[in-house]
Amino acid sequence: MISGFRGEYRWLSNFWPSPINIDGVSYPTVEHFYQSEKTLSPLEKAMVMMCETPGAAKRVGGTITLTPDWPWRKFMVMASGIAAKFTSITSLGDALLATGNKQIVEANRWHDTYWGVCTCAKHNGAGENVLGEILMSTRKTLRSLTQR
Repeated sequence: MISGFRGEYRWLSNFWPSPINIDGVSYPTVEHFYQSEKTLSPLEKAMVMMCETPGAAKRVGGTITLTPDWPWRKFMVMASGIAAKFTSITSLGDALLATGNKQIVEANRWHDTYWGVCTCAKHNGAGENVLGEILMSTRKTLRSLTQR
């Protein structure tokens, strides 16, 4: 099992510097893409894109006006960003394939029980691990595309 995106698995994180291009727009990280998709406002999108780090993009993303359908769109937005990261950057796609059939768990201590599982005392490993599931699904798709 891969538990947490630290150390040798840091590249699984949406904060990893992995430029992607989606619909003709370049993003420095999946996090920048994800946060910019939360809003319809060109100004707020630009504020996210101007952030020098993915952490800053996440903080700005927490202050912008959400699209009314965001709760239903966020999964597809994340899946699109992850797919772009691992299909357009061959070395990352190869690294994801090299994880074999290991379960990927986005273990965290910041109480995120949707995208990952929180290992803090309060949550004790509870969570949906949606990001881990997207990564494993992307790996399966890559495997079928490359016949590995």
